[in-house]
Amino acid sequence: MYAFTYERPATTADAAKLAAGGAKLLAGGQTLLASMKLRLSSPPTLADLAAVKGLAGIKREGNALVIGAMARHADVATNAEVKAAIPALAELAAHIGDKQVRAMGTLGGSVANNDPSACYPSAVLALGATIHTTQRTISAEDYFQGMFSTALKEDEVITAISFPVPIRAAYLKFKQPASRFALIGVFVAQTDGGVRVAVTGGGNGVFRHKALEDALGKSFTPEAAAAVNIDASELSSDIHASAAYRANLISVQTQRAVSKALG
Repeated sequence: MYAFTYERPATTADAAKLAAGGAKLLAGGQTLLASMKLRLSSPPTLADLAAVKGLAGIKREGNALVIGAMARHADVATNAEVKAAIPALAELAAHIGDKQVRAMGTLGGSVANNDPSACYPSAVLALGATIHTTQRTISAEDYFQGMFSTALKEDEVITAISFPVPIRAAYLKFKQPASRFALIGVFVAQTDGGVRVAVTGGGNGVFRHKALEDALGKSFTPEAAAAVNIDASELSSDIHASAAYRANLISVQTQRAVSKALG
C-alpha cells in the first residue's frame, strides 16, 4: 500500500467534511482495501465510518424496512425483521462473498461502490428502494449511473436505505466461483405498483428488464418468464461467460426466482 492518513470521524458531518477534502470513506473495506493493496487505488486519507453512531440499525417503519448504511451483510442476513418482511433480502445478504466478507462488508459500502456484479444493487432497484444521505433522499431509479458510478456527490454520505416491503420477492444468483460475485443475479419483486425485475452481472451496471416485467405483470409464472426473448446484444462478454450465455442465465434465473417467490 501507499502511505495514507487514517481518520475516525465521530459524526456523519465530520465524515462528509473529510470526503469533501479528498478522503475515501471506509465502510467495510472489502473492495477499497483490496484495491489499495493492489495499488489500484491510493487515497491520501481514509475516513473510517465505524465510530459514527446510528448508522447500523435495522428497523421497520410502516410498510418499509430501513437499514442503516453500516449494517453488515451478516446482520442483514440474520435480522428477524428482515427475515419476516423481505426474506429475499436476508437470503441475498447471506450469500454475499464468504463468511469474512459478510462479517465486515456493509450495505452502504456495497451500494456506494456500485460494482456491476454486486448483489445489493439488484435488491435496491427491484424493490424501488430510497437511498438516504446526509443531504437528501435519492430514488433507486436515479441513483445508479453505470459501472462504479452513482448520483452521490463527493461530500455526500449514505446514512440508510429504505426498502418497501413487496407482496413477494426472490433473488437468484449464478456465482462466479472464484470471486462469488454474480455472473448473473436476478431479483424479482411483485409489488403493489407492479412487477420489477433487476439484473446484476450482465453489463456496466444493474438494470431493470422491461420485457420480463411486462410479461410477469400479466402472468406471474415461470412460464411467462420463459417466453420472453432475452437480447444478448448489450450484455457483457468476458473470460467467464459470453453474452449469449449470460442472456440464457437471465432467463433461467428469472424463471427460478419466480418459482421461488411463489413458494
